[in-house]
Amino acid sequence: MLRSPIAALATMASMVFALPTNTTGTGRSCGSVLSAAKMAAAEDYFDAHKPGSDMSAFAADLKVYWHVISADNTLEGGNIPINQITTTLEVLNQDYQASGSGLSFTLAGVDRTVNSDWFYTAPQSSQQGAMKQALRRGGASDLNVYSVGSITDPSTGEPGVLGYATFPSLYPSNPQDDGVVFLYSTVAGGHGAPYNLGRTLTHEVGHWAGLYHTFEDHRGGKGSGCDGPGDYVLDTPSEASAAFGCETGRDTCATPGVDPIHNFMDYSDDACMNQFTPGQVTRMKAQMATFRGVSTF
Repeated sequence: MLRSPIAALATMASMVFALPTNTTGTGRSCGSVLSAAKMAAAEDYFDAHKPGSDMSAFAADLKVYWHVISADNTLEGGNIPINQITTTLEVLNQDYQASGSGLSFTLAGVDRTVNSDWFYTAPQSSQQGAMKQALRRGGASDLNVYSVGSITDPSTGEPGVLGYATFPSLYPSNPQDDGVVFLYSTVAGGHGAPYNLGRTLTHEVGHWAGLYHTFEDHRGGKGSGCDGPGDYVLDTPSEASAAFGCETGRDTCATPGVDPIHNFMDYSDDACMNQFTPGQVTRMKAQMATFRGVSTF
């Protein structure tokens, strides 16, 4: 039996964020886990409320509000120049338009805040709420991006997280928290190689638009991506765990298909990422319509 919308959204409010991390020597890793119950609540609500019409004509131009958080006024302190912002948005648009997602992103504003507390600790501390309360702009379909300097992995207490995003299903319960937080060093042309081609933002916006990781474990970290519904997308081959680097030919599950190492929702290096599947595109469109009120189809 499906949960009521209110009950389902209340359950989803406790869902943690998707936190890709950069651990030196191993590449990206994940600092958060969704339990089976929490993921099921989100999917039950989505199944009951997603649009039933053909979405092939879906198209939406979304506003982007970029909040530059820096320790000081230098590039080394996180005060990235406008050309890195616009180039990173060009990458974002290329990645989403090439997939046929119907999503495009237009820079609506850039603001700059010098605050060392927010720059170093905001994403995993009480400072985050203050930062977003002060800076967030727009509504459910407006993308707020916060570039910061260090994000602590909650599982280890150590820095290393590349970025994280709120899922669309969380917006109704906490709209002020909505958005993407990521390291300024991962912008296009940044110094965070091999994650400096802008694909961290592409990955995190994927979460913001409703996608899970390709290796999603529906048992909350106690199972394998080979089991269960995985990322709830049928045309992404099952994957036992995250791929690092660019492991061509990797095949970790007995089900058909090699691991989707080139998918933007895996953990491969930026240069290795180049695709969303048609199934992921369909899911993004439906998630954006269901939770963010985007219905231009």
